[in-house]
Amino acid sequence: MKYTLGFLVAMMLSTALSAQNSVWKDLSEVTYKIGQDEWGELYLPVFGPKIKQIEGTVVEADGYIIPFEGMFKPEHIILSSLPLAECFFCGSGGPETVMEVMLKNPITYTSKRVKVRGTLTLNDKDPEKLMYILTDAQLIN
Repeated sequence: MKYTLGFLVAMMLSTALSAQNSVWKDLSEVTYKIGQDEWGELYLPVFGPKIKQIEGTVVEADGYIIPFEGMFKPEHIILSSLPLAECFFCGSGGPETVMEVMLKNPITYTSKRVKVRGTLTLNDKDPEKLMYILTDAQLIN
């Protein structure tokens, strides 16, 4: 079968865009094991193969900014795939539905859905941080 260059480029772009749009779905493939630290028992994430495959790559994630510790930090936000009333900290979502985002430039708080792009870092060691962290991120809408 003969494909045109334009068709092949369109297929690759479509695949790349669908991979970027499904980052939350990929991030949901996590399980937990029970570990110990100096304060007692804690749950440690065990990342699935899809998650490990995208670690260190640039991904896009859309969601809602969740103010933490009673305030908004314009260069360091918590992004939830779910609205505030359903997010991990406030409602029914699990820890796989939120990520820390370290932004290159400060942003203004909004309750509307936003989209960010950054490099995905996985955290399975530091219980003081979330298990998903985007670094060198920027707001793209």
